[in-house]
Amino acid sequence: MSTALEGAVGSAGRRSAARMLAMSHDLHAHPEIAWEEVRSCARVAGELADHGFTVQENFTGLPTAFVARRGSGPLHLAVCAEYDALPGLGHACGHNVIAAISTGAAVALAPYVDDLGITLSVFGTPAEEGGGGKIEMLDRGGFAGVHAAVMVHPGPVDVARAEPYAVSHSHIRYDGKAAHAAAYPDRGVNAADAFTIAQVAIGLLRQQLPRDVRVHGIMTNGGEAPNAIPQRTEGRWYVRAGTLAQLGDLEQRVNRCFEAGALATGCELTVTPESKPYAEFRTDEGLLDAYKRRAEQLGRRFSSGADSLMNRASTDMGNVSQQIPAIHPYIGIGSLPAVNHQPEFAAAAVSSAADRAVIDGIGALALTLLDAASDTASRRRLTAAAP
Repeated sequence: MSTALEGAVGSAGRRSAARMLAMSHDLHAHPEIAWEEVRSCARVAGELADHGFTVQENFTGLPTAFVARRGSGPLHLAVCAEYDALPGLGHACGHNVIAAISTGAAVALAPYVDDLGITLSVFGTPAEEGGGGKIEMLDRGGFAGVHAAVMVHPGPVDVARAEPYAVSHSHIRYDGKAAHAAAYPDRGVNAADAFTIAQVAIGLLRQQLPRDVRVHGIMTNGGEAPNAIPQRTEGRWYVRAGTLAQLGDLEQRVNRCFEAGALATGCELTVTPESKPYAEFRTDEGLLDAYKRRAEQLGRRFSSGADSLMNRASTDMGNVSQQIPAIHPYIGIGSLPAVNHQPEFAAAAVSSAADRAVIDGIGALALTLLDAASDTASRRRLTAAAP
């Protein structure tokens, strides 16, 4: 690889840093939840258009998805940008940082795509927090022709390897019958009781589940008034396992707990998937080795201790990795003791440490892609792996 080209890519990343930090803070100040990221999508796509990318909006028919491209070379490298926030918590998973790193890395590499013989794409991917935006894009052919896909996710500390759970997301609904809770309780069918029975059954089931399994959820509607038998209750539940194959068996066991609530109370149960299941992650070792080397050159240090467990969080990038060589490392934003999905983590996502992570992430990711494009063996391997 040309040392001059490596230096030029690094300099381009540093020159764009101020704009990327401004975008990170702007996204953070205007959080939008899954499938509603209208402003965020436009903000990220607009930044790429300003830097000479050709942007296609409403990509794969999804209103808050886009693809931005530079170059037309035979090796097709992609960067994924996320920008959805959490309901009630804002950017407590730091997707503003992801968008800034992905955009900045692409902008740093963009002037050199013709020299490198690559097509460079940035995918704006909505609804990672439970909606499965990348899965929808995959199923609609959005990633066709891509040879590798990369992104970097914030966490409390740096962790190189993604090891997420496979996960299913379900909407649970019980329908019973309302009645006056004091005068005519015998005429009601209590949907809240059905949910209580199901939750107790799940709690007992946990005694017999493998320790690397997670079952958790919330009730989103518990009834209307204390003096009325609840006619309808609703909730959202996640089931996580090591692989999609393990997840299928586990879901059946959990669903029987929900069926128990319906059977005991006489309610009607409806279980509706909120998205297709997220898959476990398949890491491309060559890309990961390059990222680790580049991150360490920038002074990043990887952790393997108790604070490094964010790498077990589920992601729809797992589904991408099952079809395309991919990496999903984590970059620390100095948030401890706060961790992802806490209000304090949201505050940390625009801290000076988070800004440093954006700058380092841009450099490490851009140079990782440069390595993939510059090395003959890497190019051959990635193109051979294409479906």
